[in-house]
Amino acid sequence: MTLTLFLEQLVNGIILGSMYAIMGAGLALIYGTMRILNFAHGEFYMLGGFFVFFLFAQQGLHPVAAVAIAVAGVALIAAVVQRLTVSVLLKREGWAFSTIAATLGVSIFLQNLALALWGERFQSVPYFVEGLLQVGDFRLPWQRVLIFAVAVAVMAVMAYVLRYTRFGWAVRATAQDPEAAAVVGVPAARIHTMTFALGAALAAVAAALLAPVFAVNPWMGLPLIIKAFVVVVLGGLGSFPGAIAGGFLLGIVEAVGITLTSSEWRDVIAFGMMIAFLWVRPWGLFGVKER
Repeated sequence: MTLTLFLEQLVNGIILGSMYAIMGAGLALIYGTMRILNFAHGEFYMLGGFFVFFLFAQQGLHPVAAVAIAVAGVALIAAVVQRLTVSVLLKREGWAFSTIAATLGVSIFLQNLALALWGERFQSVPYFVEGLLQVGDFRLPWQRVLIFAVAVAVMAVMAYVLRYTRFGWAVRATAQDPEAAAVVGVPAARIHTMTFALGAALAAVAAALLAPVFAVNPWMGLPLIIKAFVVVVLGGLGSFPGAIAGGFLLGIVEAVGITLTSSEWRDVIAFGMMIAFLWVRPWGLFGVKER
């Protein structure tokens, strides 16, 4: 193996890791705020991919407009889902299992809805940016450069929003103690809905950026949600910065691992890494050890 090939694979791992980070960050945001595992997260990712396919590849919209509409559409659908299912169940006793069952049911419904609307064929989306970035023997498609640039920008904006805005303070207060937050005037139910929608929007961003790289299909959400769960475990349940770090770490380890072995070992490497973390540091990179 040449050094150039190794560097290309490593860079591709960092770029894919940025998508894992965005997916995991959305999942971590929802869990950190509501303490629920959203099994429909992968299907929100899938919807984002199909919306971009329909708007950009079929209708010919400008890619920026197509991505913006796709992300907003997925966020709106997620908000409706949260209000009709999760919000109702959170008011009942024993809601932990019922929310898992509900989001799993939503996942199956959305998957079959996509199958009915777009069929079972794998659909391709043209690159938003054509051409290659070439430095010596090192080559990288500009589409992947765009993916990384947008991912970093989205993560920076999210970090700023959560740390320095009133909405971010409300999210953090609700995550720490929803009852105490409600006492001081934070509308916990509204924050839950907005957080759920925001998490789904992050999944849609990842789908929109990866749609030109991977085929769009009704089952595309399953591999990504599995990786998102791995990322959340690596970073620490409910930790937004942990999900970012876990996503990049998983992408890099996967890239190096499949370069040294083969692509068939990708999932084995991911789950092996997660099991090792559960043995050594079960609370994750940024999680807090319970006493």
